[in-house]
Amino acid sequence: MLNLFLTAFVTAFLAAGVRKPFLFVLAYAYIDIVAPQKVSWGFLQSIPISLIAFMGAVTAWAVAEDKSGIRFSPRQMLLFLLLIYCGLSTRGADFPDEALEKWAWVWKALVFAMFLPLTLRTRLRIEAFTLIMVLSVGVIVIGGGIKTLAGGGGYGELKLLVNDNTGLYEGSIISTCAVCVMPLALWLARHGTIFKPGLLVWLFALGICFSCLLMPVGTQARTGLICVAVLGVMMLRSVKRRLLYIGAIGALVTIAIPFLPQSYTERMSTIRNHQSDQSASTRVAVWKWTIEYAKTHPFGGGFEAYRQNVLSYDKIEAENAGDNNTAIETQRIEERGRAYHSSYFEMLGEQGYPGLAMWLLLHIMGVVHMEVIRRSYARNTSPELRWVTPLADALQQAQIVYLFGGAFVGIAFQPFCYMLVGLQCGLSAYIGRVKRAAPKPFRMPRQGAPALPASA
Repeated sequence: MLNLFLTAFVTAFLAAGVRKPFLFVLAYAYIDIVAPQKVSWGFLQSIPISLIAFMGAVTAWAVAEDKSGIRFSPRQMLLFLLLIYCGLSTRGADFPDEALEKWAWVWKALVFAMFLPLTLRTRLRIEAFTLIMVLSVGVIVIGGGIKTLAGGGGYGELKLLVNDNTGLYEGSIISTCAVCVMPLALWLARHGTIFKPGLLVWLFALGICFSCLLMPVGTQARTGLICVAVLGVMMLRSVKRRLLYIGAIGALVTIAIPFLPQSYTERMSTIRNHQSDQSASTRVAVWKWTIEYAKTHPFGGGFEAYRQNVLSYDKIEAENAGDNNTAIETQRIEERGRAYHSSYFEMLGEQGYPGLAMWLLLHIMGVVHMEVIRRSYARNTSPELRWVTPLADALQQAQIVYLFGGAFVGIAFQPFCYMLVGLQCGLSAYIGRVKRAAPKPFRMPRQGAPALPASA
């Protein structure tokens, strides 16, 4: 039944794009986030629906869309440079076959991020794309939240839509991206026009946010806890009643702690002492290896270069030996081919210092540009632009959460995160068109300047 529903839904979504070309863009975002071809079986698995939606979006835009006033932003040019650089590094990768497999989806993520701003020409389109991102992540987290409440969580044990530990279905990645969409969901509840603000809209938005908060608990991903804390601090700037907000957060944490599984609190306690946890110790060892590797390979080793690492570290455990004595046990661990567990070290190991510099510049520019837009329109009370500052704030919060979460999980090329970049560029382009279309203020001629003839 699920297979038939997904097949019919995806087919109808793509067919609607023939009549309304922008729907191809939304269909691609949905397919890339939810991956219905993994959830379903049979027909959807046998055809490249992601590539079909991608090609449909580009072709429909080239044939039928308005292209007046197109301007490429510096961030789009930076994406293009990163695309070229990654393509060159793939040709000389240490593991050519594995690198090509990753390149097969990375190039689409980068190209789509460059292409997306060209299609987001109106507020309605910006809102529609934001809505699709939130709802697509909601498809994953709502089911995961229900299973968590039912006691089905655990590290590496929470089953989402598919039993697949890749992409957004990996615990740390979905925990990070779930927290990223929370400010976007709240923005839609306040300023949405497709579903206008009301009780039902607010209840649904709060339900998605609650499900997002349950992801770090259900997956027991320490990265998710850090992301929640970062978002909680950043939202202090946006809320009007800060003391009430702080009190409410404190009360919710106090109430929630007794209901948290013991396995979750034990795992979170390893944040302070990474040497007692093998997963955390592995991350530190991989990071040290990557720094040493970059010294001899400053331009990186191409995608999947981590496969050659050999790690050796000590795992330290403390056990109570009675009579207030503690026994310290040291265990030597050796591992091979462990992933980077960090977007920063992923870029350093795979694309070297130039790739890391471009990646950092891309995201730093986004944070700064959203701050410029947020401040520029903070005092604008016109109905046409009152939504701009809250959206810039939400996108900035989502990106900062991504940058913090990315420090502990390898999502440097996660397509969802590049959709955030494309959405930011789309908002910037929209603001630029509004400024250029606005009537210029009349200026009195300078004293002594010749008068214009009446015919002028």
